[in-house]
Amino acid sequence: MSTTAISSVSSATGTNVSTVASRLPVQTLGQDDFLKLLVAQLSAQDPMNPQKDTEFIAQMAQFSALEQTRSMQSDIAGLRSEQQFLQANGMIGRTVSLQDSSGATITGVVSGLSLATGTPQIMVNGKAYALSSLLGVTAPPASN
Repeated sequence: MSTTAISSVSSATGTNVSTVASRLPVQTLGQDDFLKLLVAQLSAQDPMNPQKDTEFIAQMAQFSALEQTRSMQSDIAGLRSEQQFLQANGMIGRTVSLQDSSGATITGVVSGLSLATGTPQIMVNGKAYALSSLLGVTAPPASN
């Protein structure tokens, strides 16, 4: 764990004050951490009382489940992003009511989409708005 020393001078006393800021510890274990623990356990086991194969198989099953969970989490995030894009795309040409950052209600026709950090935003009156700011959607007028 690395620490950084920060020095400052107190204006009241004129003395040098040192504080040490440290990085917060990681609260979750990842795949690399699991592998490090497994290798440490195997290298430190007692040769006269080795780990049973059933315990080793259980740990490998946990490792496999961890990897599958991480993969599934990534897939779900991708599906969520695609669903939001399709939802925003379906609003093009529709009249929407939305609330801007100041709390004002804005009504206008969705003219297009923009992507900001992978999140789709709808373009209304020349400005981009998040889908979460939507208050209502009106169907486009029927054409003859």
